[in-house]
Amino acid sequence: MQPPPDESAAAEAVDAVHPVLTPVHDFARKLRQSAFLPRVREYAAWRRAVLAARAAGDAEPPLPAWAPFSINLDLTTACNFACDHCVDWDILNSGVSYDDQRLRASLATMAQHGLRSVILIGGGEPTVYPGFAPMVRYLKELGLQVAIVSNGSRNDRILEVVDVLDERDWIRLSLDAGRDATFQAMHNPKKPVTLDEICAWIPKIRERNPAPRVGFSFIVTWQGAERVEGVSIVENLGEILEAAERARDARFDYISFKPFLVRTPEGAEVIDPEASQAHHREIVARIRRSLDEAKTLSTETFAVMESTNMKLLESGGWAAWTRQPRTCHMQVFRQVLSPLGLWNCPAHRGVEEGRLGGKDAFVDDEAVADTAHATARALDAFDASVRCREVTCLYHDANWWLERVIEDPQELGETAAMDGDFFL
Repeated sequence: MQPPPDESAAAEAVDAVHPVLTPVHDFARKLRQSAFLPRVREYAAWRRAVLAARAAGDAEPPLPAWAPFSINLDLTTACNFACDHCVDWDILNSGVSYDDQRLRASLATMAQHGLRSVILIGGGEPTVYPGFAPMVRYLKELGLQVAIVSNGSRNDRILEVVDVLDERDWIRLSLDAGRDATFQAMHNPKKPVTLDEICAWIPKIRERNPAPRVGFSFIVTWQGAERVEGVSIVENLGEILEAAERARDARFDYISFKPFLVRTPEGAEVIDPEASQAHHREIVARIRRSLDEAKTLSTETFAVMESTNMKLLESGGWAAWTRQPRTCHMQVFRQVLSPLGLWNCPAHRGVEEGRLGGKDAFVDDEAVADTAHATARALDAFDASVRCREVTCLYHDANWWLERVIEDPQELGETAAMDGDFFL
C-alpha cells in the first residue's frame, strides 16, 4: 500500500536532507566507537562547563591538551600536475616545506595526545615528498591508520610501502576520467604519464599486499562549470560508465563519484549552484542515468559508490546541509596539518579564518597546549553558521549531534559497534 501523497512527499523531503550515509561518512556514529566515546564525553562535559562559567561570569576551564583523532596531512604543497578543477590551486607549489625531523616529532607528540589516523592528501601530491616512503613507515610505527590520496603518477612509491599497510588503511587515486585524452586535458601532468600506465600499477600493488582497499576517485564535471570566473573545466560527465569499466578491469576495489566543487571568494569549498543552474535538471538526470548504468558493473569484489555530496546534489537537498550550527565542534576532532600551517577543516585549508597555528603546532607538549588554547578560541570565533553558510558540509550531521550531546548527555547514546575505522 502506498502512503498518502502528502506523507510520500514528506518522506522524500526527509531523504533529500538526510541521505543514507555509508559507514565511512557516518561521522557521528564513528565518534561513538569505544576508542573515541570517552573523549567525546569529556569534550561535551568541558563545553558545558565553559558555557556555565560564562553564564556565571567565572573563569572558563581550558580545553585539555588534546590532539585531533584524525588529520589530513599535506606532506608538501608541490604538485606535478596542473589539474583544471583543483580547489587548492592557489596554495600549490608555494616553496614552503617541513623540516622532516620536526614533522616526525609533531606526529609522535600527536600520537601521544590522541591522534589515531592520518590521511596523506591535498595541498600537493604526497608522493613527490622526498621522504614519502620513510614517512609512511614511520606513521605505521606510531600505530596510526594511514590513507594515501594520490594522482597516481608515482605509483612505484606506493608499491614501495604498501607492504606496511593493513585492512584498515586505504589508497585512493584521483583520476576523474574514463579516457586518456580527457585525463590529459583535466590533469595536465608535467611529465608524461597516461591513464593506462597509472591503472597498470594496481594489480602489482594488489599482488604485493591485497589488504588495503584501493579506490578510483572520479569528480564529475560538466559543461559550464568553472573553477574561478573565466577558467572553464573540462567535462567528463559522459565517461562515468567507461571509468567504472576501467576501474573494475584494473582491479580497483571501488570507484567513487563526487560532484565538482569550487572555492568561494571567502575560500570555502562548495557545490556552486550558479555554475550549473541553467542546465541543473538536465545535468542531474544525465548523472543519474550514467550512475545507474555504472552500478550494473558492481560485483562482490568491486563497488560503484556515490559520495554524500553527490547524493545531495541529485536529491536537491544540498542546501539543507549548508545550515550549520554556530559552533563547529568537529574542528576539535579532525584538523589539517600543512607546511603552510594548521587548519580547522579541509574546506578552509589556506584560509586565514580557519588557521589554528603554524606547521609546528604539535611539535612538543608546550605547543600542544598552545594549540588547544587556539582551538578553544576558534570554537567561539569561527562562526560556522556564517563562514560555512555555502558549504555542503560532510560533518553537518556530526556537528548537530554534538550540539545535542552538549545540551543533553543522554543524546550520547550507546557505544557504536564498528570495525575500528578511525578516519574522520
